[in-house]
Amino acid sequence: MCGIAGWLDKELNLYEENERLDEMSRCLERRGPDEHGAYIRRHAALLHRRLSVIDPRRGQQPMSTLYEGEKYTIVYNGELYNTDELRDELKAAGFGFGTRSDTEVLLKAYCYYKEKCAEKLNGIFAFAVYEETAHRLFLCRDRVGVKPLFYHSYPNGLVFGSEIKAILHSGRVKPTVTEEGLYELFFLGPARTAGNGIFKDISELLPGEYAIYENDKLHKTRYFSLTAHPHEDNEQKTVEHVRYLLTDAIERQLVTDVPMCFFLSGGLDSSIICQTAANFRKRNNQPPIDTYSVEYADNRRYFQKSLFQPNADYDFIDMMVESCGAHHHEVILDNGDLFHALYPSVKARDLPGYVDIDSSLLLFCKEIKRGFTVALSGECADELWGGYPWYHNREILFEDCFPWSRNQAIRRQVLKAGILPHGEEYVRERYLDTIRAVDSLKEDSAVDKRMREMFALNYYWFMQCLLERKDRCSMYSGLEVRVPFCDYRLIDYAYNMPWELKAYGGREKGIIRKAFEDILPRDIVYRKKSPYPKTHNPVYMELCKKHMEEILADSSRRINTLLDPVGIRQIMEHPDELSDPWYGQLMKAPQILAYLIELDYWLESYDVEMEI
Repeated sequence: MCGIAGWLDKELNLYEENERLDEMSRCLERRGPDEHGAYIRRHAALLHRRLSVIDPRRGQQPMSTLYEGEKYTIVYNGELYNTDELRDELKAAGFGFGTRSDTEVLLKAYCYYKEKCAEKLNGIFAFAVYEETAHRLFLCRDRVGVKPLFYHSYPNGLVFGSEIKAILHSGRVKPTVTEEGLYELFFLGPARTAGNGIFKDISELLPGEYAIYENDKLHKTRYFSLTAHPHEDNEQKTVEHVRYLLTDAIERQLVTDVPMCFFLSGGLDSSIICQTAANFRKRNNQPPIDTYSVEYADNRRYFQKSLFQPNADYDFIDMMVESCGAHHHEVILDNGDLFHALYPSVKARDLPGYVDIDSSLLLFCKEIKRGFTVALSGECADELWGGYPWYHNREILFEDCFPWSRNQAIRRQVLKAGILPHGEEYVRERYLDTIRAVDSLKEDSAVDKRMREMFALNYYWFMQCLLERKDRCSMYSGLEVRVPFCDYRLIDYAYNMPWELKAYGGREKGIIRKAFEDILPRDIVYRKKSPYPKTHNPVYMELCKKHMEEILADSSRRINTLLDPVGIRQIMEHPDELSDPWYGQLMKAPQILAYLIELDYWLESYDVEMEI
């Protein structure tokens, strides 16, 4: 994985913008600590920071090639999992190759297929190709949105980057947030509307979208979205096809020229990936896999069972380590470190985020990076295969709202009276926008139609929040994390599978359990879902309360123009009285305080001006 950025301007002489371009490149160094490169012309610049994974000696970027009289130059962040097939296809068309890198394959695929190349790619990616003579730029993001790509267009040009900070460093955009951005932060956050960059005049290319910039205009096209079609496989064939697709996705993602490891929580999803990888290595006479798990100091003492987290992970991890024959590493996080890592977590996202769920992953990835450059993770299985309680509780399922944030009462409680008065309406419209766009079949039952809607809500919202977290928190330490469950073939198959098959045996992710029951320990196959672990230690809550009081006592803090101290202190004094979490399964009282702390830090450290 890497960091990319670029700048086109028909009037500005970019040879004279070296300082700005250097700043844009340097701010992405964490994404690509191994090498850096630049392609600079008078009116165009492409910048690259490389994390070497495939063909380290010959995969440098920006990479250029000549084809039919035009010079094409690419900067690329990602991995292609069908590189070999695409290379063979291009060889048959007359192309030669001087490297083993997927970058060269991708560049020549664009030369040959132009924008249609997007439909041929299986992978996680964001890339830009510049055609020098035509002064034409092609931008593309993977189907699922695993890799980010932000941009700012203005009358004479366009700036883009893997992260928002690269665009801010161009000097073309001031760090400003409008009322709409504050609605996103206070009423939808840590999620955000697809394409909304929160900062004024910064947008993000949508998952499954490409754009062409030429003649001072940006034209965007959606090349992939959730599309309904009949599911024609019977039960046995469905089980077999799920097994084939996921196994193929995992095995394709085992290709690397650098050390690889695996996240292991002891849950179904990571266990399937680890066991499949272990079996693959054993068949091919390769060394055993390395696995990593994360835990918090004193969590065994303070663990609390809940509907969302019915049991702890320790025993299940041990079971899978033995089954895989893995070399296992456990990372124990200190609660003080967890709190203080809230700040670099904001720097990683350029926005407030999933608080200690982010900061724990940030610290976890930092430890993994000491020995590995690539990891595989079980992210996104729950969104796609019905893993969450809201898929199975009919009362919640048919409730006409976002299931992970069913009302805005707690969000309204932290704001002063009269501030952001239309927050509830804003959330309602974003929900309805998603529902209106859902593709379904006339013959869908009421349950299957609602399940498509729930799938879309999870896919375009909850899942994107988790993917953003995974990308920023891992790439902050230069660790590439691959997510096999996000293979677009699996997503299409899952979207069109009838609910009674998906929930095989009446269980969450039932079809996945059935498809892999013969390779996993029985206790793993039938274990109830447990989410990413969080801290239960009261030390963390005390740190959040202490810092929140310091913020409220400082009248100069920008956030205090928005916050209601009475409502916030009620959360601090009566944390157990919250009826619903702020967001999802894990954001309760400590995390609400942490989110406000991150908001404060973001406003101050990014020098954000609020237009309200």
